Amino acid sequence: MKELSVIYVNYHSEAFIKSSILSYIHTTQLELEIIIVDNSGSEEKFIQLLQELPAIRYINAGYNAGFARANNIGISNASATNLLLLNPDTLLPDKVLDTIFHDFSNSNYVAAGAQLLNEDKTPQISGNYFVRGGLNHFLPLPILGKLLKKTALLFNAKKTNLPDSNSLVEVDWINGAFILVKKEVIAKAGLLDEDFFLYAEEIEWCSRIRQYGKLAIFGQHKVIHLESASANEAFQSSGKGYYNLYDKKGLQIMVSNFLRIRKQYGTVWFLIHLAVYSLELPLLYISNAVRSILGRNSFPKGLITGYRKNLASLYKLSPKMIRNQPWFYKVL
Repeated sequence: MKELSVIYVNYHSEAFIKSSILSYIHTTQLELEIIIVDNSGSEEKFIQLLQELPAIRYINAGYNAGFARANNIGISNASATNLLLLNPDTLLPDKVLDTIFHDFSNSNYVAAGAQLLNEDKTPQISGNYFVRGGLNHFLPLPILGKLLKKTALLFNAKKTNLPDSNSLVEVDWINGAFILVKKEVIAKAGLLDEDFFLYAEEIEWCSRIRQYGKLAIFGQHKVIHLESASANEAFQSSGKGYYNLYDKKGLQIMVSNFLRIRKQYGTVWFLIHLAVYSLELPLLYISNAVRSILGRNSFPKGLITGYRKNLASLYKLSPKMIRNQPWFYKVL
């Protein structure tokens, strides 16, 4: 039996996946199987890699199944007792795969991540903590998000994330770019929720996984993550992280975040979030007008219009979410 199954989801990210695999495949001592679940039907672009590396298994999803459904296909076809969900835009140098696997497999943690680094070796947020009702989802809002952040600082509120670590730190949920998980716990917690298309699905999943054991970031192990590179390239978007709520990718982020709030915290918290996001819109118009009067720079072109359109789309989907109706919430 293989020691570790590494699962990639491909959507026009062939070059990233090749670079990622080549960053560790010739140095690892692990018995690996590498599963590529292809959402874009581009097997011909992997032919040479498949011929050269027999450890790779290729599965055509048959449609753009998104992150959750495609990873579930990989999980269901994996033969190892430990699984690694790995983003295409990651690089694993210096035998980090072997060392983190050794530490994880000899621990009592049911899931773990590594310390993610930007290309310039500066740290990325790798682990996170749950906040009551998911209130941290207000932070991307240009006005109310800033107000919430200032209020949190004033009251010295606990941080919602682990910005950097050089040692083992327990967390509530792990960045989806690199998640090591024991297959036995998936049998208890269930697969990723297939209502999600992209974004926030790993948060909801970790909320179920942690009912069966602890999660951690092994901060001493570093993985390069070209944050949002593959997604931005595939969806013609820009910006790192999840603070862009104004274009098509931003709509998917918004919808997925609200879906996660409904599933994890229930209808009341969902409606609270919807009310706050709705309040943000008139505040954007008022703030923009005041900036214009005072001769200050207005918001970036298209920000308010894009936010208004995305909010309207969210309202159309809200009845389904409130009823917790099974639905594939794909808007990209």
